[in-house]
Amino acid sequence: MMDAIASRPSAAPWRAYALEARYEFLRLLRTPSFALPTLLFPNVFYLLFGVLLGGGRGGGDAARYLLATYGVFGIMGVSLFGFGVTVAMDRDQGLLTLKRALPMPPGAYLLAKTAMAMLFATAISLMLALLASTLAGVHLSPAQWGLLWLVNVAGVLPFCALGLWIGTLCTGSASPAVINLIYLPMAFLSGLWLPLAMLPDIFARLAPVWPSHHLAQIALEVVGHDAGGALGMHVAVLLAFSAVFFFLAHRRLAA
Repeated sequence: MMDAIASRPSAAPWRAYALEARYEFLRLLRTPSFALPTLLFPNVFYLLFGVLLGGGRGGGDAARYLLATYGVFGIMGVSLFGFGVTVAMDRDQGLLTLKRALPMPPGAYLLAKTAMAMLFATAISLMLALLASTLAGVHLSPAQWGLLWLVNVAGVLPFCALGLWIGTLCTGSASPAVINLIYLPMAFLSGLWLPLAMLPDIFARLAPVWPSHHLAQIALEVVGHDAGGALGMHVAVLLAFSAVFFFLAHRRLAA
């Protein structure tokens, strides 16, 4: 009995993290305006451009390219909207102030949202993999499938940081418009919808500015479309981008 009581304090923080993550996931899963677009958009686009317009089983190169880039496109949406909109709404409604007053671990709120983004990223990755392997004729080794999933899941971090920062700046009503103004142009200018070789040269020169470009290059290398860039450089840019925007968001939240 004494052992059980003694173990409760150490177990309580982990239980708080787990419950916060569970409730955050259920909150967004029960919000069709979030769950359906974020899960379906990358898969519908892949079905149209990677399978139908890509030539089905005859368009293997295009299907593999778009498998990588639409995965990045999908996890961008989950992260930006999952953080940017919900944090802005929570600020408007006073929920952030309430959570600060509750006896819960200070990092549980952000970790729950990050875990939510990773779970949705996993769902998007699995759905794209199913479409690619069954309808588009994409053949990857088990190691490639696993690495592609890992890139997508870990790749939510820089966009979670950016979304969090946006959520600290905007109101709940303004945040969706602001995110769309960043999300869609960034996806296009990073070569997620069309290869940069098909766009004017100026877009290819500016592409390294965007974190989505660096994440896409890592994903493309996994599926065999290596553009020749240094993997370490892409990873370093993403880590630096994540650190900078988490720091900026933390300053806003602490103010």
